[in-house]
Amino acid sequence: MQKNSALLIIDVQPDFCPQGPLAVPGGDEIIPLINQLATSFETVVLTQDWHPPGHVSFAANHPGKAPFETITLPYGPQVLWPTHCVMGSAGAALHPALNIPHASAIIRKGSNINVDSYSAFLEADRTTRTGLDGYLTSRGITHVYLAGLATDFCVAWSAEDARAFGLEATIIEDACRAIDLNGSLAAAWARLAACGVQRAPTLI
Repeated sequence: MQKNSALLIIDVQPDFCPQGPLAVPGGDEIIPLINQLATSFETVVLTQDWHPPGHVSFAANHPGKAPFETITLPYGPQVLWPTHCVMGSAGAALHPALNIPHASAIIRKGSNINVDSYSAFLEADRTTRTGLDGYLTSRGITHVYLAGLATDFCVAWSAEDARAFGLEATIIEDACRAIDLNGSLAAAWARLAACGVQRAPTLI
């Protein structure tokens, strides 16, 4: 793989895998492929959802509301999720089957109690940066490949923001799994195509 490419591994955490509170169907199936893909990249960045217990996106923090309902917050619509990836918990850790010792950075997102964060680049207020754009620029990265969970939320938002920051972006489809909430997967692919995100079944 070219030195100007990086692999972004999005939110491969136990809480998003089978038996987790926000399980993505087949979420753990992609881990062997991700481990193999990572060996082809010099620059690998992992992200973690990392929320305080009182996070605004948790349905449990909104009396009378149920998971997967949508509310309106100052930054726009917000899906309410089951409590997941609470900072410091076992479910928020990187999945123990990941084996990527040469990963160069970990980006934790969603730690602001009042703002959700799907993207590896920007929080949901669309102004607060995680610092990933500057990190990639400092390493001369011009093209990011994305794998992880979930295709239609954190992977898609990260790919869209990569394009907004001037990077080429390719989603490795076989190394992702989706939630597909009320047609969210088809909607995400339409947005991604419109902003020039590429799709590759696999790189292996």
